[in-house]
Amino acid sequence: MDDGLTIGALSARAGVAPSALRYYESEGLLHAERTSVGQRRYPRDALRRVAFVRAAQRVGLTLDEIREALSSLPDSRTPDRHDWANLSRLWRPRVDEQIRLLEQLRDRLEGCIGCGCLSLELCRLFNPGDAAAESGAGARYLIAGSVPVGAPGEAEDPAPRRARSGRRTSS
Repeated sequence: MDDGLTIGALSARAGVAPSALRYYESEGLLHAERTSVGQRRYPRDALRRVAFVRAAQRVGLTLDEIREALSSLPDSRTPDRHDWANLSRLWRPRVDEQIRLLEQLRDRLEGCIGCGCLSLELCRLFNPGDAAAESGAGARYLIAGSVPVGAPGEAEDPAPRRARSGRRTSS
């Protein structure tokens, strides 16, 4: 049995700054033992846990969600393929939703986002009288997922627009 990885060794192997590792530890995402002189020593499975945290962050999970997911993993052994498959299955709907939102953002990037600025030339057409403000703060048309029907440049069915621009027309 080895003495574990130092923070520098884990940092180098995981490609993560030591400050990030200390932060993950302070958030309960990683655990290290301390030597008699107070130096951190991480178990080898910390490499996989750091990779897990980074993947979860890329998916868009919050630290609370990551902490919850990690707490479901066994402490007595390194998480394996089965553990990962169970967790990633739970993330799939979230990833699908993020993809949907990104595609929506891409397809509407040139139009109004419903911010209520009324400063763009088209805002009086897309958002007359700042009607978007009635829905709440922020980029309402992006958040809500719909631009008002009949807004200039917005087809009733977005599929023909995608087809004209060379983007794929089916999901």
